[in-house]
Amino acid sequence: MDSQHWRAVITAAQAGDRRALDELVEGWLPLVYNIVGRALNGHADVDDVVQETMLRAVGNLASLRDPDSFRSWLVAIAMRQIRDRARRKTPDRLEEAAASDFAELTVLRLQLEGQRREVAEAVRWLDDEDRHLLSLWWLEVAGELTRRELAAAVGITRQHAAVRVQRMKERLETSRGIVRALDGACPDLREVTGRWNGRPDSVWRKRLARHLRGCGYCGGTREAVVPAERLLVGIALVPLPVGFTLSLALGGKTAAAATSAATSAGWSAKLLGALTKPAVAMTAGATIVAGGAYVVTQPPDAPPPRAAVTPTATAGSAPPRTSAPPAPTPTPTLKSSPSATKKTDPYGTVVDAVDRAPDPNARPAALPRRPESGITSTGGPKAVMQHRGDSVTLTGRGYVLVRWQISPGSRPGGLIMPSWTGLKGRLFHVASGGSRRMDDPLPGAPNGYATGMGGPDIGYAVLPPGTQQMWQNEYFYLDGTVTLTQNERGCDYGLAVFPSNRDAVDKDINEGPAQGAIRYGLVRDTGTDSAPVPQYVTRATPADPATVPQRSRV
Repeated sequence: MDSQHWRAVITAAQAGDRRALDELVEGWLPLVYNIVGRALNGHADVDDVVQETMLRAVGNLASLRDPDSFRSWLVAIAMRQIRDRARRKTPDRLEEAAASDFAELTVLRLQLEGQRREVAEAVRWLDDEDRHLLSLWWLEVAGELTRRELAAAVGITRQHAAVRVQRMKERLETSRGIVRALDGACPDLREVTGRWNGRPDSVWRKRLARHLRGCGYCGGTREAVVPAERLLVGIALVPLPVGFTLSLALGGKTAAAATSAATSAGWSAKLLGALTKPAVAMTAGATIVAGGAYVVTQPPDAPPPRAAVTPTATAGSAPPRTSAPPAPTPTPTLKSSPSATKKTDPYGTVVDAVDRAPDPNARPAALPRRPESGITSTGGPKAVMQHRGDSVTLTGRGYVLVRWQISPGSRPGGLIMPSWTGLKGRLFHVASGGSRRMDDPLPGAPNGYATGMGGPDIGYAVLPPGTQQMWQNEYFYLDGTVTLTQNERGCDYGLAVFPSNRDAVDKDINEGPAQGAIRYGLVRDTGTDSAPVPQYVTRATPADPATVPQRSRV
């Protein structure tokens, strides 16, 4: 960044120039978002920590004596907020899921491939302290920070920083090896990870590292491993999410109280004057939309405005014009409507342990009968999905067939399971059929070694730990609407999706093809709401459906 330009912008913002303050926040928000997002790996607290960092930076801007030190000063504030958040964590929050896995966001938004993708995904395996340091080192090698700024942000000397960075890099390289191995097809590794819950942590990093050191298959590599710093040079910052908003409200205070609090915090009179004008929407606070535009926010103890102001600004757009707020009118206290706060009770069970194949000659249990009115599909009577990101939305009440086709000869390795997102209503995994599981020997295969998951000559498709083995045909019952997304990466596979009916399901699981069945099917449906749900299902609509956790709760 042009230091001379930013020196002028910071000086103008300190003097109360609102446009300079807009530009300052817009220009430096992506840096803070990347540091916090990577340090917390997209945890739900990221937005709060980013907001608190920017609020403190704006609130203490007048106290900054040297504009040239703004970047290191801002980064130090961000790191303090990250450490404060770590100290505030309570045991009941330790298992909270990430709002959006930052490693996956990095891969998607920067379109990383190969070893660059491998480095981004290895971050998941680092401990918190290492990940906090890596959030700065990543930006250092990408040209966004200097080593002096990194050391200052962590609060250590440059010599100590060099030692800590080297240790962190060693653990990062170990984690890269784990990511590479999990994308591979080592049968011994599948046995090692049989009881792993799929969540990266330091204990499993050490276990898998021991396996890698003693395994000829995993220890070898088909290509030269490029050092992480060479891979990260020149990588841009991860852009802000669409619709990302940053609220700079002073705790819901009135304008007078906000002015008093800000004055005691050292804000300049001109800056206060700019921020408390109605045109800047600072009666209680301001919201900065990605792009630096201010929009009105209302304090909790103030009446709602007569006309809502909709934030429509996008990156690079001018701040919306606002008029002075209307005279307040007495208004009863607002309460959330029941529909806004009502939570849907979880239903069903999730089979998140590998289930054993039933005896080929064991007939399935009776398939319960559920009401049917038919399913409509955005893909028509047969939707074929063969590429990452392909999806189909299903609506109605009835049965759906998802037919699997894996091509390990094309790309064996780790298989990213398809996911069900945006569920409204209920969805059950009711039966499996097609006369075989995908790991059953294929008819005519030499010595029975080749299966639908691959073979020793072409490699194997490898499921995530704990994932149920698919059958050729998987049947689901839907009462509502849901979107199924193909998340292919690593292993090449295709899905064909057909609206079906109970009679077709019952026939499939009880009768094999004319040439004889490898095995009968399997009924999972209990006929009640305790029937299993798909492992990868959510009512949310994540930016990347591949990030849906395996232990789904709906």
